[in-house]
Amino acid sequence: MLELGLKTVLAYLIGALPGSLVLGLLRGVDIRAMGSGNAGATNALRTQGKLFAAAVLLFDIGKGVLVVLWLPAALLFGVPLAADVARDALTYACALAVIVGHVYPVWFGWRGGKGAATVVGVVAALDVRLVVPLLATWLLVLLLTGFVGLATMLAGVALVAAVWFLDPGNGRLLGFSAALAVFIVFTHRSNILRMWRGNENRVRRLWLFRSRAA
Repeated sequence: MLELGLKTVLAYLIGALPGSLVLGLLRGVDIRAMGSGNAGATNALRTQGKLFAAAVLLFDIGKGVLVVLWLPAALLFGVPLAADVARDALTYACALAVIVGHVYPVWFGWRGGKGAATVVGVVAALDVRLVVPLLATWLLVLLLTGFVGLATMLAGVALVAAVWFLDPGNGRLLGFSAALAVFIVFTHRSNILRMWRGNENRVRRLWLFRSRAA
């Protein structure tokens, strides 16, 4: 249990380094004080431009990949590999922890992004096949509605369906994906409220029906 606890905490601490805030420190900006106030790649794009947003995206995807592929099997100093801890269970614990760390970073006053990019990194590292339905759903919903938040939430639901279809016997992966979908909806609760009120921003350049709404 020592290994499980320490690696889960380490995964959280790695996740608690949101790319927009780490790279923002180098630029001398805090994007939480700009635009929507969110520390994710979308707000980074709106407030800092394409190059900065791309760097943020790569940073946040990369830490998700790193935690899943490296941490569960890593030999930490003074921490032996626990024979009573299933490797896949440890992997899913670390995967969830890195996403939670991104959303609630201890280093930055518990205010991070909403975890979409880190989710992509985690999912790609767990099973690259799942990235296709995840991103396809996200893009389709974005094109049809213009809402990034709605696209992200429905992509989370699509992930559960994809696991059920592609790997139905993997109960732990299915449980992880279901927990992740619930967490994604929870982190987007403010988007749900804004959509309900009718004042949620749309990505009009990608929204197929923008001309009809004008």
